Amino acid sequence: MLSSLLAIISFLAVGYSVGSVRIIQEGNAALVERLGRYRGTLKPGLNFIVPLLDSVVLEDTLREQTLDIPPHRAITKDSVNLEVDAIIYWRIYDLERTYYAIEDVEFAMQELVTTTLRSEVGKTDFQSLFSSRETINSALLDVLDEATEPWGLKVNRVEIQKLDPPPNVIEAMQNEIEADFNKRAKILEAQADVESMRLLSQALEATGNGREILQYLLAQRYVDANQKIGESENAKVLFMDPKALTEGLVDLINDGDPSRH
Repeated sequence: MLSSLLAIISFLAVGYSVGSVRIIQEGNAALVERLGRYRGTLKPGLNFIVPLLDSVVLEDTLREQTLDIPPHRAITKDSVNLEVDAIIYWRIYDLERTYYAIEDVEFAMQELVTTTLRSEVGKTDFQSLFSSRETINSALLDVLDEATEPWGLKVNRVEIQKLDPPPNVIEAMQNEIEADFNKRAKILEAQADVESMRLLSQALEATGNGREILQYLLAQRYVDANQKIGESENAKVLFMDPKALTEGLVDLINDGDPSRH
């Protein structure tokens, strides 16, 4: 009888010891409730609770986590419709507040980011949006860090991943860039022509046989032009008198030169 009683007591003692031990992994924390009320937070390592009275209601990580915000629509200050998304780097620093202050912390953060991101995009015009990415990230971080502090959270950083305008806006941007490129190319070409003419004028003035040089250059241009016309699929035969053309241009130059009057 005594041995049976000792065996029962030993069994209960072992069961109580096993039931009271809780091992928490490094980087985690756990919440303990006693009869439905918060009792304490278990830290990493070996912990003891009172079986039947105490229960571990939550064990979660305190390490940094990421939350990927799904793409959603936002409208810029100048009414351009964009598809935007972001990623949040955050961590729990007070597990008690996170568990008891908010029902679904990730959903709440996602809604907060979506609302704040739309608000920040709406303050910026489309042309300035891409250069203002870091400014928007900083504004998002300030708003989120302040809003999530009562939830026991710390938002470390926010990064906008995508700012995608609709296809028609992308096409308009490409056309604008192409038009600007062509405009600059034409300006450079015109500047090169002016410089070439200036150098040619200086060369003609520096030599005593400017008439012969000009005749040679005009003849060369005439030959090149005829060759290009001949290579064209819609080529036409043109009859021109190079002598008359050259003499006319030379006479025009001579008329503008006071030293020849």
